[in-house]
Amino acid sequence: MKNFNFHARTEILFGKGQIEALPKALAPYGKKVLLVYGGGSIKRNGVYDSVIRLLGENNFEVTELSGVEPNPRIETVRKGVELCRENQIEVVLAVGGGSTIDCSKVIAGGYFYDGDAWDIVLDKEKITKALPIVTVLTLAATGSEMNKNAVISKMDTNDKIGTSSPEFVPMVSICDPAYMYTLPAIQTAAGTADIMSHIFENYFKSEEDTYVQDRFAEGILRACIHYCPTAIEKPDDYSARANLMWSSTLALNGLTGVGKGQTWSCHPIEHELSAYYDITHGTGLAILTPRWMRYILSDKTVSKFVDYGVNVFALNPDEDPYKIANKAIDLTEEFFKKIGIPMQLSELGIGTEKFDEISQKLNGKFKDAYIPMTPQDVKKILEMCL
Repeated sequence: MKNFNFHARTEILFGKGQIEALPKALAPYGKKVLLVYGGGSIKRNGVYDSVIRLLGENNFEVTELSGVEPNPRIETVRKGVELCRENQIEVVLAVGGGSTIDCSKVIAGGYFYDGDAWDIVLDKEKITKALPIVTVLTLAATGSEMNKNAVISKMDTNDKIGTSSPEFVPMVSICDPAYMYTLPAIQTAAGTADIMSHIFENYFKSEEDTYVQDRFAEGILRACIHYCPTAIEKPDDYSARANLMWSSTLALNGLTGVGKGQTWSCHPIEHELSAYYDITHGTGLAILTPRWMRYILSDKTVSKFVDYGVNVFALNPDEDPYKIANKAIDLTEEFFKKIGIPMQLSELGIGTEKFDEISQKLNGKFKDAYIPMTPQDVKKILEMCL
């Protein structure tokens, strides 16, 4: 296990009715609030009304930025930075899922940067300070409510790039599982796939002696597999929603990845896919992951897949290792199909026309991955996804 620093500064207010604590959560940071949200679902499910009521009753000055895209665009970030400067914003309040929170993070950092906000996406070293961020979470997926990461798209150049900074870690996140009752089934499914992919990216690494992290990871995977079908079948099942929401937070707050190195594999490929085709992130990950697993299965990796199959799917440990590994991969793909995710890129209208370009853009990105990959390897995995 590698040396690591672990600091989780976010105060999590979890459970029904925690929105009432919003004024207290915001108060230490100021009265001038930029309220950031997406396409309007928070107005349909009542979350927006609750937020506006609480802010009004407590004399906060609110400036709104709506319309954050599912793959948040740099243009929206720029607009947010401009609003912050025009209105002397003191705290950014993100109400929504990971896209809204990611957009809010880069707005918060862009406020203190003299150049174009895209610069701090390309180079995280340029992030020196950020406005405080408070979040109200409405979707279990990215874990952005308790981490330092943000992903922003620049569609005119087909770029979707992740950046990060300790300054981006939210101060407070309000997580009420009941806010997910009205989610469409496909958002619940894609969000769960994203949670699981965060676990896979940290789980499938070659660092030894990470027993604690791996057992945490397997438990979260089992929770996703157990509760996602229930949440889809019974959208207002509080237990299912609560376990998925907490899984989302724990999957990427650093807990399962500390003490491990190596570059992620499926996320960079999916980022390129959705930069070109603007597909749902979790859907792309669900399509890629089983194919990547099959592609990297070898004598070097089979023991890790055995651990995965035995500890997550309760497969018989006495079977042949390759039989266990292949069965675990099959069960992974079957789970994604079961929860309603399309499992071929062709179902999303994606063909081979951009595969060479996508693969070349990733040239050199996987030298330090669990299994290093060349552009040719990436192209073969994409072809397996058709």
